[in-house]
Amino acid sequence: MSWILPAAIGIPLLGAGMAALFGRRLWPQRIVALIGVGSVLAASIALIFETDRSGPVVAQLGGWSAPAGITLAADRFSAIVLAVSAAMLFAVLVYAMAQLGRDALDWWFHAKYQVLAAGVAISMLTGDLFNLFVGFEVMLVASYVLLTPKTGPGEVRATMSYVVINLLASALFLVVIAFTYGLTGTMNLADLAVRLGDVDETIRTALGLLMLVVFGIKAALFPLFMWLPDSYPTAPTPVTAIFAGLLTKVGVFVIIRTQTLLFPQEGPSTLILTVAGLTMFVGVLGAIAQNDVKRILSFHIVSQIGYMIMGLGFLSVAGLGAAILYISHHIIVKTGLFLVGGIVESEHGTGALDRTGGLLHRRPVIAVLFLPLALSLAGIPPFSGFVAKLALVQEGVALGRGVIVAVSLAVSVLTFYSMTKIWSAAFWGSPGEEGRPAGRGMVLATVGVVVLSLGVAFFAQPIADLSIRAAAELLDPTVYIGAVLGDA
Repeated sequence: MSWILPAAIGIPLLGAGMAALFGRRLWPQRIVALIGVGSVLAASIALIFETDRSGPVVAQLGGWSAPAGITLAADRFSAIVLAVSAAMLFAVLVYAMAQLGRDALDWWFHAKYQVLAAGVAISMLTGDLFNLFVGFEVMLVASYVLLTPKTGPGEVRATMSYVVINLLASALFLVVIAFTYGLTGTMNLADLAVRLGDVDETIRTALGLLMLVVFGIKAALFPLFMWLPDSYPTAPTPVTAIFAGLLTKVGVFVIIRTQTLLFPQEGPSTLILTVAGLTMFVGVLGAIAQNDVKRILSFHIVSQIGYMIMGLGFLSVAGLGAAILYISHHIIVKTGLFLVGGIVESEHGTGALDRTGGLLHRRPVIAVLFLPLALSLAGIPPFSGFVAKLALVQEGVALGRGVIVAVSLAVSVLTFYSMTKIWSAAFWGSPGEEGRPAGRGMVLATVGVVVLSLGVAFFAQPIADLSIRAAAELLDPTVYIGAVLGDA
């Protein structure tokens, strides 16, 4: 099974090169892109079954064993998150095929999109710190050019903060890598977990905080999130949707991986729980203040990140399991909401709430797609968001963390309010401006995402059980370390 790991990265990269060679011929590009992204999805599903049955899957590349060589590794956690991410990459690709391809600027979309998919796979499957940096940069380089397909002054200005902040984060990441290598003489994550035990506790804590800052920028944690709401709404809907669903979650994934593997500690972390509470509360206040569908949803990305970090802050099996379940739910729901937002924009020619209305009567199918996703985001039963939030709240109560539980419940109420704001403006009331009807492929792709979201709720128990097993594995780093290092 170890060959699946490099295949999940290599096939979309090869597909990106092939798509670029096809030039203006869109149909061959689309077929290659479907194969490239589909291969990541197939590989990740296979990895879920393999890691759950036999433990972490490891591939040592280049003929060198760990810790000297290039290591790829997948455990339950990475397999789950990669599978959900790949499913959304595939759904958004289908959506994009129905919306894009109308001008020359879209001819390169499929090549760039597969590079993005490869970057996501590298970030989640790499077993060393430097190649984690490579994965981030592959993903971010693709995202830079996907964000600005049209270089008008509005797009450039809005994207500038995204580019500058992420470049600064990358530069800081390189400093962290150099500092880490100077301390330990290794980049391999499993080997780092062993060697950091011999480092002075103060220095180890400082290194952990530096990593939290670096990956906190990528994840849009408070107070490092202001680049996100300005840059995401300006991009085409497929780009915004996949960024909303994936990019910040890759940051959360790496925070959970590094904090549990490299800097394990006993009991809840007050610092992480404080950051989580501030992230959720400030994010939802920003959402309430907006008057555009995409900007409301962009601030909700920030707010919902707080729930995932809340689960990490508990540093318990149940808390981490709830966080993993929440990540899976949120990637799907947030992607779906942006796809619905794109359909609303297409129908009205705008996403401004004061210029939309009446879609419930004109296109009821769009309202049917929006409603379960919005209720899930707010945590209303019986949808997937309720299951994930309930697990977090129960663990918070069990640990006696009443403040963060109260904040999470208040934010859920405010989230519901902001969703009703979109509902009343875009779907209720008198008809707004009219644009171009959304393509059938856009609606069908969104239907698939909504069905998957409902599936998470319907199969909540087995998914939660798998998440708990993944969390137990994260909190017992010896399993991952033993699989990667072997007899080294």
